[in-house]
Amino acid sequence: MDPRHPLDFLTNPERFMAFSRWAAPLLGGLSAIAGVLGLVLTFLVPEDYQQGDTVRMMFIHIPAASISLFIYVCLGIASFLALVFRQALADLAAQACAPIGAVYTVLALVTGALWGKPMWGAWWVWDARLTSVLVLLLFYLGYMALRGALDDEQKAARAAAILALVGLINLPIVKFSVEWWNTLHQGASTFGAKRGDGLPAIYAWPALLMGLAYLGAFGSLWLVRIRALIWRRKARSLAMKLAEGAR
Repeated sequence: MDPRHPLDFLTNPERFMAFSRWAAPLLGGLSAIAGVLGLVLTFLVPEDYQQGDTVRMMFIHIPAASISLFIYVCLGIASFLALVFRQALADLAAQACAPIGAVYTVLALVTGALWGKPMWGAWWVWDARLTSVLVLLLFYLGYMALRGALDDEQKAARAAAILALVGLINLPIVKFSVEWWNTLHQGASTFGAKRGDGLPAIYAWPALLMGLAYLGAFGSLWLVRIRALIWRRKARSLAMKLAEGAR
């Protein structure tokens, strides 16, 4: 009987490499299928009686905004495990997901501006939701900048992990900003929406498919980036051993 725990791949780099070798392309393939179906439905849904054709931007913007929050949760959990339990793989996971989260957040801000211009008459307004999402992006960028600013890799990882944990405070602000303050944003209409306030099925299906596509793409890219960081660390360790042996 194999004594290894089935979740050992979360802490064991060798088992993680074996798991991610098939999981990354599988998630990528599923993401591509969901994305194609979602985009097809996006262009097939009827115009909204108020928003017209601009309603189609919803299927690009909302998943990007939602997944950017989810990615930061992953960053926070990985940073906690790395900081408290000294798990090297968790540190690599945190380092790997930060740039992906930043890209998703930029996509959410850009598509939000494109959607907001015809709806609100402005590309940007300093309301609670937009400002808190911008702060989310700054936390992502700050995490990456802090890791690159310090020469000592352990100190950089520790400082960045602390910053990531502090940034978790911003997540409920982003989530509940519509309810706590006056804002141009409407309340939740997809995930988290109250019964009767959700999207009609004809709009909910493409939103769901695009959400799954964004989530699968993140999972695949995250695994690929962690694999790359593991290989880089192994190559660096091997180079150091060879350098010491040559002395």
